[in-house]
Amino acid sequence: MFFNPSRDEARNFLFETWRKRREKSLLTPLEDLTAQLIEKHPEYFAMFEDPERYLEREFLPEQGEPNPFLHLMMHLTIEEQISIDQPAGIRAHFVRLTRQFESEHDAQHRMMECLGEMIWQAQRNRTQPDPAIYLDCLSGH
Repeated sequence: MFFNPSRDEARNFLFETWRKRREKSLLTPLEDLTAQLIEKHPEYFAMFEDPERYLEREFLPEQGEPNPFLHLMMHLTIEEQISIDQPAGIRAHFVRLTRQFESEHDAQHRMMECLGEMIWQAQRNRTQPDPAIYLDCLSGH
């Protein structure tokens, strides 16, 4: 499952998936996975029920605002990585962290820290993301 949407496409996908889940409409496998992830984040329910208000909203980390769209898309990224074990060894890290935290969801949140570190370094250095940074970070957790 390869999914590389623009910002607006990603946000609309999340809004539409949540609408379809609430209406009990038929979901694709990717939508079903996404709806399950949203359901694990009840703090986002009100936002996903008000697309007009939140579609264009900026979430600025310097103002202490976590970005719920980014958070959920990182969950989807990690789900895909685990399903295909790419980068190689990611599935083993997930299994280890799941045992450590006794929760797949908490394991993914820890993995997000490392994924974010890899992305931040790539942006800072103006390079492609380096999976070795991601895996090294995971090894330290």
